[in-house]
Amino acid sequence: MILTGVLLAVLGLGLVGWFAARGRARLLHTGRGTMHSMPGYHAWHVALWIVFPALIAWGAWQAVMPGLVDGAVMADPVAAQLPADAMSRAAILAEAKTIADNPDAVAFNPLANTLAGPVRDAHGRFGLIGGLLVAIVALAGGGWAFTRIRANYPARSRVERGVLGLLLVASLMAILTTFGIVASLVFEAGMFFKDVSPIDFLLGTHWSPGSARGDNLGESFGAVPLFWGTIYIGAIIAMIVAIPLGLMSAVYLTQYASPTIRKWLKPMLEILAGIPTVVYGYFAALTVALIFRDFAASLGMANPSTESALAAGVVMGVMIIPFVSSMADDALAAVPRAMSDGSLALGATKSETIKKVLLPAALPGIVAGVMLAISRAIGETMIVVMAAGAAANLSANPFASMTTVTYQIVQMLTGDQEFNSPKTLSAFALGLVLFIVTLILNIIALRVVKRFREAYE
Repeated sequence: MILTGVLLAVLGLGLVGWFAARGRARLLHTGRGTMHSMPGYHAWHVALWIVFPALIAWGAWQAVMPGLVDGAVMADPVAAQLPADAMSRAAILAEAKTIADNPDAVAFNPLANTLAGPVRDAHGRFGLIGGLLVAIVALAGGGWAFTRIRANYPARSRVERGVLGLLLVASLMAILTTFGIVASLVFEAGMFFKDVSPIDFLLGTHWSPGSARGDNLGESFGAVPLFWGTIYIGAIIAMIVAIPLGLMSAVYLTQYASPTIRKWLKPMLEILAGIPTVVYGYFAALTVALIFRDFAASLGMANPSTESALAAGVVMGVMIIPFVSSMADDALAAVPRAMSDGSLALGATKSETIKKVLLPAALPGIVAGVMLAISRAIGETMIVVMAAGAAANLSANPFASMTTVTYQIVQMLTGDQEFNSPKTLSAFALGLVLFIVTLILNIIALRVVKRFREAYE
């Protein structure tokens, strides 16, 4: 509530400053060429100087406020009853903060109920101080900017420079987030590889983290079955389904379908990309898996399972058809019409033109779509959980139960797990391998695109 109130107050001050600055600038604007910047730029200049310093001040106050609240609570006479053990004291304080935020919560330690009052009072007191600080900073920033409203002041340049800085920060946030993810993966995976040899992990064929004990850690963390399951389901079976169907649908929609048919079929095809993966998982587990189980039984297999790599791979392939189709569709539509017309004028049939001219010319876009689809498939989890099973099998039998890297990552990081155990840290090692594989796929796609890219007039 405090955060919402502060944000609304800051935005309200910014809105007031915007209108006040625009009105002030309009009084100075007497005609064309009399001012360096239009009144609107002066308004945005004042509004930005109100909002952003205030938000920065509030963020800084939120960083130091927990320490101030803890200090105030510990100074209260009630805190003298806290135990000397640091962990127990921290647990009681955390519980008191929970009760302060939610009075209906139940406390395991009676002392937490007593401390909830001082915590609530400290939060209110320091929240009010923070709100006043934010208001002072906002008024100071707005007042300074308001004094800059003059005919020769370059408000437009300052506003555009500020917007450019915001765009730069937004782009850096994405880059820094990526570096943070990679750094966390490398750090946690390094802790895992202190206990388990990378050779055993990358080349071992037995995956059983639950049975890892003492000196046989390397024997229990052989990840080859997981890599094989990921490749077999996501990059082989799914691609066998997705690439032909996606490519043929793109060719039909761009070269053969009438505008009316295309207007209806293309949105219907792209609806597949918006269906939640859990729905695909239910469809795979309750419909497709039963069909393949009966088919396997008709082939003479003994006790076929409803969990199979084939069921998961086929449904996954259907799910990623729009990725292949849309990219191929756009790539084919981008090929200059003169190329196909020239081929037809030389006597080639429409099918020959498609095979010899259009598809080679659109190859970079098609490859990009396939790489995107593969990256999407190897990162899929729900369909594997519901249709492929959890067994780490190293088999080429499509009717066998298999698992993938993503499913094992979820399994290792859920439930009551010790975060510093090799079993839990193995999830980060698997994530690092998955990241590297995805990076390699993107590099291959870029190389192919660079190799076959052509410039058209």
